[in-house]
Amino acid sequence: MERPLHIVHEKARTLPPPAMSVGLVRWLKDNLFSSASNIFLTFVVIYLLWLIIPPFLEWAVFDAVWNATSRAECWDTADGACWAVVVTRFDQFVYGDYPKSERWRANLAFILLFVALAPVLFDRIPWRRYLVGFSISYPVVAYILLIGGLGLPEVETARFGGFLLTIVIGITGISASLPLGILLALGRQSDLFIIRVLCVAFIEFIRGVPLITLLFVASTLLNYFMPPGTSFNLLVRVLIMVTLFSAAYLAEVIRGGLQAMPSGQYEAAKSLGLPYWKTMRLVILPQALKISIPGIVNSFIALYKDTTLVIIIGLLDPLGIGKATLSDTTWQGLSTEVYIFVAIFFFLCCFGMSRYSAWLERRLHTGH
Repeated sequence: MERPLHIVHEKARTLPPPAMSVGLVRWLKDNLFSSASNIFLTFVVIYLLWLIIPPFLEWAVFDAVWNATSRAECWDTADGACWAVVVTRFDQFVYGDYPKSERWRANLAFILLFVALAPVLFDRIPWRRYLVGFSISYPVVAYILLIGGLGLPEVETARFGGFLLTIVIGITGISASLPLGILLALGRQSDLFIIRVLCVAFIEFIRGVPLITLLFVASTLLNYFMPPGTSFNLLVRVLIMVTLFSAAYLAEVIRGGLQAMPSGQYEAAKSLGLPYWKTMRLVILPQALKISIPGIVNSFIALYKDTTLVIIIGLLDPLGIGKATLSDTTWQGLSTEVYIFVAIFFFLCCFGMSRYSAWLERRLHTGH
């Protein structure tokens, strides 16, 4: 007689995955050592980095001079970088000629900028509904803080400079050109002939003219088109031209997203009885802008870097401050340090925009 089987009900132990299939080891295997050619290129890059990074760190960090009163004192002290030129002129690089006693206003405007951007860039922050109202009113708040009003003394925009000037031009151009670019893209596809022709003419004209030419127009010719006695602030003129220039390029990027939308989306909106503007706001534009994110951010980064062109018309952005610093005989010959410092600032800003773009694409990814 066969003995009955005894079934033991016991939870099986969960074994850890093989060490070579997870974590850092797996990443290294997949990305750096996945094939013979990949292994060869990895070792070539490691060798090149070994040739470049240690000497650079020695020059930029270990042998660098941070405190000195002149280039000669730097070179007498050590053979490394003379960052004293940046330390000595740091306030000018940041604020330009903005009055020292009023720089707290620029600092406060910069801090509030992040508060205003938070509900626009991220949808899962506390009190987002209330912060959106502040985001809408931030341009007025920033204007009062930076220029004056409500009891604050007036500061001429001619005294703006350095990173402050770059941020003002860049943020204003980016925030103002996006909605204008959307309207131009919609106008270019409009069924109304006059609207379509005007939008096409504007876009093609702006895209066919270099930004530096538009800046020259802003600095010299724009006042001639205004009524007699009207005086336009130079910074305001630059902001207008930068915004129009960026909007024309954004219009083409967004138009590409609109053309990528299948006709079924429009037909579905019509079947629901949605009018044109609701169709665009609720159905078409959210999807088209999602498709256009890489191109939009690329245009923003290009615009932010193009702010350095204002040096041509006499505005002292970081490059203008650097050029003025190097013209001082005390610091002549230190262009490498000055331009590396300015390059790091632009890299951090543009890299931040690029990383946010990548995060937003992953956040909105739906698997299609």
